[in-house]
Amino acid sequence: MEANETTDLAKSEPGELQVAPPSPLVTILELCTTGKMDADNLSKVLDVYERNEKIQAKKAYVVAMAAFKADPPKIIKDKDNKQYGSRYAGLANVTDTINAKLSEHGLSSSWKTDQKENGWPEVTCVITHAQGHSESTKLAAPPDDSGSKNPIQKIKSTITYLEQITLLALTGLATHDQDDDGNGANDGAKGPPEPTDEEQTALDAMCDAMLDSVPDGLTLDRERVKIVVHAKWKNYPNCDAESRRGTKSLIDLLNRDNSWDTVCAKP
Repeated sequence: MEANETTDLAKSEPGELQVAPPSPLVTILELCTTGKMDADNLSKVLDVYERNEKIQAKKAYVVAMAAFKADPPKIIKDKDNKQYGSRYAGLANVTDTINAKLSEHGLSSSWKTDQKENGWPEVTCVITHAQGHSESTKLAAPPDDSGSKNPIQKIKSTITYLEQITLLALTGLATHDQDDDGNGANDGAKGPPEPTDEEQTALDAMCDAMLDSVPDGLTLDRERVKIVVHAKWKNYPNCDAESRRGTKSLIDLLNRDNSWDTVCAKP
């Protein structure tokens, strides 16, 4: 077959038969079976092939994610909270909207759940490209004890909440498209409300005061501190005194449960 014939096949119209180029593995196996390549060299060639495949898969993921972010989905608020007179986007709406757009670029999302030694639910969100490369992020938070939930409902509520915010974090979508009423994750996995200026100042002071206590090998993540603080106390500190009390309480909790990874990331 001439070179221009191969090009024509690659550019064939949709619905026409297209011939994929042979895999390099076929050539490698032919060399091995004909005795032109020994086992030692085969192992080295396969290692190079595998590394190249991983590099190409990661490049494909990056390109696909860039295309996704260039035309991100719009998340419509579809839930009402009558107690607070606000609207927010429920988990099903967020996931369906994001996943529909991800699929257009050969991407898909999934979650893994676990429970830390201290009993906190932990959720890992994974986004995978069709070529196999995947990236993930994880967060943990205490069981949601707002309202009159039983122990299972407390865990389920937190998992639902974490599923939403990890997916938003991994796709790089902002949460400003959603309203949050600070009423826990029970009614549709709402994210934490944005702090006021005073609360943000107090949160920043908390984070600054925690820096010296962070274990070696970890870097404090201020966004995670905000999430854990609100999940634990259902509000934010709003003055220096509350900031100091909250800092001591949170450090004691993290040391006691050995759970610094819930508010930190590896550098």
